[in-house]
Formats: sequence, structure tokens, C-alpha cells
Amino acid sequence: MADCIFCKLANHEIPTTIVYEDDLVAAFDDANPQAPVHTLVVPKGHYENIVDGVPGEVLEHMALAVKKVAEAKGLTDGFRVIANTGAAAGQTVMHLHWHVLGGTDLGENLV
Repeated sequence: MADCIFCKLANHEIPTTIVYEDDLVAAFDDANPQAPVHTLVVPKGHYENIVDGVPGEVLEHMALAVKKVAEAKGLTDGFRVIANTGAAAGQTVMHLHWHVLGGTDLGENLV
């Protein structure tokens, strides 16, 4: 998708600090963090959300990226992974992305 900001960030068309990257996914810090650590994991190919026919290989790479982000950010006490799907769920950028949140006690109510 030509005007997708996450496509542009993941594919180095817009500068950002990459936390982790492989051939299928990229991870970078959220511009509007909701926790001390708030990193986004996104596929380099454009998929609107998690139910948009995402190939299993891409999801596998996203899961590996979550692990790599947690290691890089020192999230040894735990972290949360959130995927908003659709505007009614709070998805504001219509490109599949997982939020990796941590660096503080997130409690039981932030689900």
C-alpha cells in the first residue's frame, strides 16, 4: 500500500530506529508509547490485520521478533503483546502490528 506509514517505516522509506529486523518483519519503538517499553512488530508486506490472510511464515517471524524485542529491551520480568483488529478495537493504523509493552508492572486490568 503506497501511503501506509508502517510499510514505509518497515521498509526503510522513512527513517526510524530499528530494534529488530529480518527479511519479513521489522520492529521499532512506538512514537506514542503507552509504557516504558512500547515497541511495534510489523510485517514488511502489507496486511491490514491479523485476519487478512497473513501467511504462517510471516506470523512465525513476528513471534520470533517479539522474543528478540523482549531480549533487546531487557523484559525479563514479563511483557504484554497486543494486536488491535479494526477501528472498533482501537486499531488506528490499518497495517498489522503487535504492540510489545513492558518495563513496568502492567497489572491484570490492562487487557
